[in-house]
Amino acid sequence: MLRWTRAWSLPLRGLGPCCLSSSRVPVAPSSSGRSGVEPRSVLLSYKLLDGEATRPALVFLHGLFGSKTNFNSIAKALAHQTGRRVLTMDARNHGDSPHSPDMSYEAMSQDLQDLLPQLGLVPCVLIGHSMGGKTAMLLALQRPELVERLIAVDISPVETTPSSNFPSYMAAMRAVDIPDEVPRSSARKLADEQLSTVIQTPPQDMAERQFLLTNLVEVDGRFVWRVNLEALAQHVDKILAFPPRQESYPGPTLFLLGGNSQYVRPSHHAEIRRLFPQAQMQTVPNAGHWIHADCPQDFVAAIRGFLA
Repeated sequence: MLRWTRAWSLPLRGLGPCCLSSSRVPVAPSSSGRSGVEPRSVLLSYKLLDGEATRPALVFLHGLFGSKTNFNSIAKALAHQTGRRVLTMDARNHGDSPHSPDMSYEAMSQDLQDLLPQLGLVPCVLIGHSMGGKTAMLLALQRPELVERLIAVDISPVETTPSSNFPSYMAAMRAVDIPDEVPRSSARKLADEQLSTVIQTPPQDMAERQFLLTNLVEVDGRFVWRVNLEALAQHVDKILAFPPRQESYPGPTLFLLGGNSQYVRPSHHAEIRRLFPQAQMQTVPNAGHWIHADCPQDFVAAIRGFLA
């Protein structure tokens, strides 16, 4: 198994009871652009680790280009240490979840508004990293009764200025050309070589390419990207932004920041306090944007401390 360095370290395979929704379902129709119509939800692929039903479950939301497997080892550790149910899932257009032309935060929030009650997991502790953190924040603002407490991991409710050039990454991924019927090892090598012409900023270049390559899958003898690159590229500006909101979330909120990350800046604090008046901030030293991969033990300890 590949082992990546720093922020892109590969988590261990998840263990424990789970329920998986269908991994291959038809593309969902779009409801975006129709005034006054709620976004249409899709059936997300998920894994549920069993635990005590008397306490709020922990629900993890991954970031852009990620998947539910990003939190496998973290989910297993927290299920064991807390005895709670732990849910990980693939966002729409990611992992094994359906593709949809709508990639708005409103749509991603609606997916959760439909799924979590169906699973009997409300109110829950919602833990979102990066893009998943923005989805978590919007859900808490829209439906606070569904969220017992909130953890936003290295992200804030303002427009994000990422260190990586996501549009160029998407263009490079869409341009990758792999001949049919090549072995998986050769396919990954070919894709990595083609991505390296764009993603070449050391020391993270190889780690970032390896992370993106987790989305390269074989279907009927052909290698394809499981993420919906077309939808992501069309909505990248919305993904980096945050929907304007007037209401606030009254519940306990933790903003968990990487000490080496610049995603959450002092200029964001006023908006954080406005929307999340009970917010507290905690920094994990020596962690970058992917705190859960850089410092998994500190990440678990921070969550457990916030739950106490």
